[in-house]
Amino acid sequence: MSNQTIYLPNYTVGEDAYTKVAEITKAYGTKAIAIGGQTALAKTKSALETAIQGSDLTLLDFLWYGGNATDENVEKLKNHPQVQKAQMLFAVGGGRACDAVKTLGSLINKPVFTFPTLASNCAACTSLSVMYNSDGSFKEYFYEDQPPLHTFIHTGIIAESPAEMFWAGIGDALSKEYEVEYCCREKKLSHLPSLGLGIAKTCTAPLLKHAHKALEDCRHNQVSAELEEVVLDIVMLTGIVSNCAVHISSQIPKQDQYYYNSSLAHCVYYGSSRISACESHLHGEIVAFGVLCLLKYDQNDAEFERISAFNKSLGLPTTMAEIGLTRDDLATVANVAESVIEWQVAPGTPTKEKFIEAILETDRIGQANK
Repeated sequence: MSNQTIYLPNYTVGEDAYTKVAEITKAYGTKAIAIGGQTALAKTKSALETAIQGSDLTLLDFLWYGGNATDENVEKLKNHPQVQKAQMLFAVGGGRACDAVKTLGSLINKPVFTFPTLASNCAACTSLSVMYNSDGSFKEYFYEDQPPLHTFIHTGIIAESPAEMFWAGIGDALSKEYEVEYCCREKKLSHLPSLGLGIAKTCTAPLLKHAHKALEDCRHNQVSAELEEVVLDIVMLTGIVSNCAVHISSQIPKQDQYYYNSSLAHCVYYGSSRISACESHLHGEIVAFGVLCLLKYDQNDAEFERISAFNKSLGLPTTMAEIGLTRDDLATVANVAESVIEWQVAPGTPTKEKFIEAILETDRIGQANK
């Protein structure tokens, strides 16, 4: 085995998280550019500018990232004069904004710091980016050499984010324990993926315990201990797992690379990204249904019943209709699923027939329990 260099995420969390920005970033220069979604930039601009007053740090601009994590948008950002002038990049917003800026930072060799304004996924602290085609369908993963240097989680801003995004984030985080555990089967795990598997096993319990109260608090724009716990589960806990369970980059020899981060629940999502009726549904919303499909595929009836009840109680999907899928779409979903890395690293030899059967059986049970 070759030498290994391991990078794990760092973060600051709280309603005053931005007060640490100047101190934590000072070793990397004095000129930064904030890049993100338009709403996210509007929500953070004043707080960021106030937080860095009196420091040597200058924010050169607040720049829209283009609306999706695509190669075309990253290329436009690369050529922007203020991006070229900046010494560091501040990624502001949701998962796609963070993924676009992480990819940009990797390509132009500039340090990235993230400022999630939504708790909808773990993109703010992972060393991979989910890249999309210009039509919105999934394209590929882009693997960075390391995660963002630091993540600043302003819970006040996240408490004011759209509750449906927080709701979907719960659905996305719900996948981590089950997917990593499934993906790690039949594998000879070294230290780091073993650590990831161990941490993954702590991801579900906080959601089941705190999600209902946290979601209600988000709907009322209220910071609470429960909201912070669920935010950290969605953004950091699952993200730390990802950094342990994915070991792929240009700096890692091929024989030392591995991917144990996600599995058949995300196969449902990536397949659904090719179905036009699914485009109006959120990533975590579809993944939450995918978790049930994975559990049914794995014949894990006890957990299927437990998570099905949780989904139903929180309004997360338990049927195909709730995410825009029909029986006629499943061949396409399965064909796309078969092409992604999650399928390739699944234990045993997954089959499209069994995958489709699991989706249909999940849907049948979901309809019966309505």
